Amino acid sequence: MNPKKYYVVWRGRKTGVFATWTECEAQVKGFAGAQYKSFASLAEADAAYLTKYEQHVGKASTSGLWRAASVPPILPSLCVDAACDGAPGKLEYRAVNTETGEQLFRAGPYAEGTNNVGEFLAIVHALTWQEKHNLQIPIYSDSQNAILWTNVGRCRTKLQRTPKNAVLFALIRSAENWLAENQLPEGKVRKWETKIWGENPADFGRK
Repeated sequence: MNPKKYYVVWRGRKTGVFATWTECEAQVKGFAGAQYKSFASLAEADAAYLTKYEQHVGKASTSGLWRAASVPPILPSLCVDAACDGAPGKLEYRAVNTETGEQLFRAGPYAEGTNNVGEFLAIVHALTWQEKHNLQIPIYSDSQNAILWTNVGRCRTKLQRTPKNAVLFALIRSAENWLAENQLPEGKVRKWETKIWGENPADFGRK
C-alpha cells in the first residue's frame, strides 16, 4: 500500500495544499509553468506552502520534516552539506539558514575531492563565517565523520593528494590551522538527525 501523500501547488489554477493527487492534478495539468510537489505529511506540506517553490524543487520530500518534529533542531542555526560527483570527484559545499533555507555561502567545485572532506570544510567555513559575522549559533551537519574530524582538529581523510586537488589540500591545511588556534565551544557543531528531521536543509538534492 502506497503511503499517504499531500500536495502543495504554488502555481496553478488554484494554489494551496491538496490531500489527493486527483485534486492536485486538476490544478496543474495543462497549466503552463505549474509549480507543485508532494510531501509525506500534512504538517510538512503546510510549512512548505508558506515558503517558496525554489526551496523545495530538486530536494527530497522529507526536507522540511523537522518543522513537525516533537523535538526540532535548535533555531536559529546553520546547516551545512556537501555534494561530490564521484569518489574522488567534483566537490562543492554550502551552508544555509536552517529555518528559511537561505544560502549563506557556497564553495567549489573543486577537483578530486570526497564528500567527507567537503563536509569537514563546510563546518570549518561555517565557523569562520560566524566569527566574521559575530554569531554564536549551532551548526548542523549530517556527517558524523566530519563532526569528529572537527572536534579533533584534523581532517583524517585517506584521499590521495594530486596536482588536481592541490587547492583542496590547501583548504584542508588552512581549516586545520584555524581549529588549532581557536577553541571550539561545546555543542557548537551538532548532528543533523536525518531519520527524525528529514533531509538536511543544505542538501543539494542530487541523491
